[in-house]
Amino acid sequence: MKKMKKTIIVLLTALLASGGCGVVPMNVPIPIPSTMPPVETRTTPMPAVGEPCVHVDTDNDGSCDLCNADVLAVIDLYALNDLHGKFADTKAQPGVDEMTTWLKTRQMLDDNFVLISSGDMWQGSSESNMTHGKLITEWMNDLDFVSMTLGNHEYDWGREYIESNEELAGFPFLALNIYEKETDALASYCKPSVVIEREGVSIGIIGAIGDCYSSIAGNMVSDVYFLTGDKLTELVKAEADRLREEENCKIIVYSLHDGFSKSSSKVGNISVGQLSSYYDIALSNGYVDVVFEGHTHKAYALKDSYDVWHMQGGGDNTTGLSHVCLEYNKASHTLKTTGAETVSHKTYRYDQKGDAIVEALLEKYSDEIGDINAVIANIPKTLDGDELRKLCADLYYEAALERWGDKYDIALGGGYFSVRSPRFLDAGEVTYSDLQMLFPFDNKLVLCECKGIDLNNNFFETRNDNYFITYGEYGEEVKDHLDPNALYYLVTDTYSSSYEPNHLTEVELYDDTTFARDLLKDYFEKKYGE
Repeated sequence: MKKMKKTIIVLLTALLASGGCGVVPMNVPIPIPSTMPPVETRTTPMPAVGEPCVHVDTDNDGSCDLCNADVLAVIDLYALNDLHGKFADTKAQPGVDEMTTWLKTRQMLDDNFVLISSGDMWQGSSESNMTHGKLITEWMNDLDFVSMTLGNHEYDWGREYIESNEELAGFPFLALNIYEKETDALASYCKPSVVIEREGVSIGIIGAIGDCYSSIAGNMVSDVYFLTGDKLTELVKAEADRLREEENCKIIVYSLHDGFSKSSSKVGNISVGQLSSYYDIALSNGYVDVVFEGHTHKAYALKDSYDVWHMQGGGDNTTGLSHVCLEYNKASHTLKTTGAETVSHKTYRYDQKGDAIVEALLEKYSDEIGDINAVIANIPKTLDGDELRKLCADLYYEAALERWGDKYDIALGGGYFSVRSPRFLDAGEVTYSDLQMLFPFDNKLVLCECKGIDLNNNFFETRNDNYFITYGEYGEEVKDHLDPNALYYLVTDTYSSSYEPNHLTEVELYDDTTFARDLLKDYFEKKYGE
């Protein structure tokens, strides 16, 4: 208070000395009271009248300091992975009809809605398989997917159908690490990335297939190779840098057909060690902002040590979707994740009306799909996955004896069998669609030869739980004393025969149209048909 009084006296004295006109002589000091607030200075000038505001948000509260405009762009990213063609409702699992309605509602209400796929969309049901993925691709067009990362099962019918679906798709197929063996150039049917824009914010989406080359029949990828590991990391880093520098992307999304599989964790943190089998943590250090994953059919929302979220929505349409909400501040150029979740199909399955596009596409492709729901047989009991795979091995061996038994001594029949969702065949009515959903792969029966050591290690004494075999008198006779270097005959399919470590040489193809599901169909018709 005393300092304030002293200041006032000094000011009055100076004013009187100036003759009362308010001009203070230069030689009179004017102390500034310590209790007065400092004068605010504006670092960014207000725009001239008629000029747009150069937004500033120094306190990062989402409003411009100059004009109070909202400077936040809220982006909702949705991802679907490993649909495996599950298009129509069955007694075992839902189709996509209610999901379609739910997603279209979100899209209608949200201008910043983005929908992507992380791969394995086509292979797995009669509706999709009989059309070689066309039906699913058209459905994705209707939902305005902005990209699809290629998965391993996109290769199940070979390059021809990837290329034809790529022409049909209204969105790009992504994979920056699939290269032509002949030219070492990026495969012609895919792109490394795509750039989209929402509310003036450029978003780069990078796609890659993981180290799942061995999950594809070798004869279907004989013309390409995948770059993985450190080479993939360098590709992603370079593409992320290019997108930020050349395309002015503010958000980088990484859509990877590979994922976390070692735990049942669904929400929480993921360690560097847990990530290391499929993802380089260095990518989270300023290169990518969110990672949508696939392939392992897990449902999780996990955050790494750089606060980058890793998302997967399950598989076979039995779980749901991934959803991440991002806020980008266009004034402060900062990005944060405000929500990360897996959306269960229960969210929409029971209270949404199915979208008309589902029935429209089923009608459009009805001739190609055929009468897949005709009842083949009525079986008395439920068969689990192992029972079905053992039955397939039996049928392989029986078919081989009938075709080649009078010409070759056949040691065994069978090989690697993968039973897909729902992984069991329910008691009661059985349709071709049921069998194709369980055994969707077009792996042809083939007579092969191999050395005794390979027959023993890879079939008779294999440690792979997915290998199932059947043998008769000759197999029983030789299995315990195989000559390591002698040649033996077996019947398997083209997935097992093209798997290089098996060291099989194909001798003769059964035909071009008989697959495991067809042998099962004939078996059930004969045994339980009316």
